[in-house]
Amino acid sequence: MITEAQLDQFRVDGTPVRVVRDGMEVNDVLGIVVAWDADSVVIRKRSRRVVKLSRSYVYEPVAAPRTEL
Repeated sequence: MITEAQLDQFRVDGTPVRVVRDGMEVNDVLGIVVAWDADSVVIRKRSRRVVKLSRSYVYEPVAAPRTEL
């Protein structure tokens, strides 16, 4: 689970993040962190749509290599 400090750093820096939800790369969500609470994170995609995802997924910068599940 991602920490408050990591989420805040992503939000403040405006770092594009990749949310790895399963083993398939096509199912990854790319965007920036907008908000979060104890159970979920809100990500704004490039299309300006927002999605609410579980904090249990893997959150990593887009520039980093993809984590394989």
